[in-house]
Amino acid sequence: MSAGGQVHPSAIVDPSARLGEGVCVGAFTIIGPGVEIGDGTRIGPHCSIHGPTRIGRDNVIHGHAAIGGDPQDKKYAGETVRLEIGDGNVIREFTTINRGTGGGGGVTRIGDGNWLLAYTHIAHDCIVGSHCVFSNNATLAGHVEIGDHVILSGFVGIHQFCRIGKHAFIGMGAFVNGDVPPFLMVAQESYGRPRGINSEGLKRRGFDPGRTAAIKRAYRALYMSGADLAQARERLAELAGESEDVRAMLEFIDSGQRALLR
Repeated sequence: MSAGGQVHPSAIVDPSARLGEGVCVGAFTIIGPGVEIGDGTRIGPHCSIHGPTRIGRDNVIHGHAAIGGDPQDKKYAGETVRLEIGDGNVIREFTTINRGTGGGGGVTRIGDGNWLLAYTHIAHDCIVGSHCVFSNNATLAGHVEIGDHVILSGFVGIHQFCRIGKHAFIGMGAFVNGDVPPFLMVAQESYGRPRGINSEGLKRRGFDPGRTAAIKRAYRALYMSGADLAQARERLAELAGESEDVRAMLEFIDSGQRALLR
């Protein structure tokens, strides 16, 4: 450990773990072998961090978080898999984040500047972008992909292998079992269904009225026109010539393997 760090006397840190400058470790926390923690990261009490795991700099991990545990997958047979967490994330109490699986790419990856609130669960092989907010009890099954600036409200559940596009907003208690294109808002029913675009979120992130209007036109073509997916895609291709955001929606639709949430 470099100079400036503080490790509580009751914490257990494996000799092979690498702690950067200024890393603080709280009481009764366990840091296992194969763990690397970047400068300035603070870890609260009663946490467990298992490797191979790399955590970047200036993260704040609150008490009782369980980071880098084995994947909850019956096919996992002890192969070397890892977890990668970027910089500046806030990980609140009782959050659980699992490493990847050998058959799923071998890595769970989380970007920068995310807020993962209490009891969040991120399963094996998930890929989470940057600047997302996961509210209490938000849960990702395995192999889920989350774009940048996504908000998951409390008690949201995302089915395995689903993708949530950038700037999407998933409302409280929604269960999502299909791909959600960028910029959409999904509301709770028996399963979540699209309910417009995330206009307020886009406004807060500096989208001008012209950009937002183009996204609304794309949403209407995809969800309100009565067209089937192939016909809606043709209309999106027309709109994409005038809007980079619509092109992003079209690319998202074309790259998916699961059914689109409609």
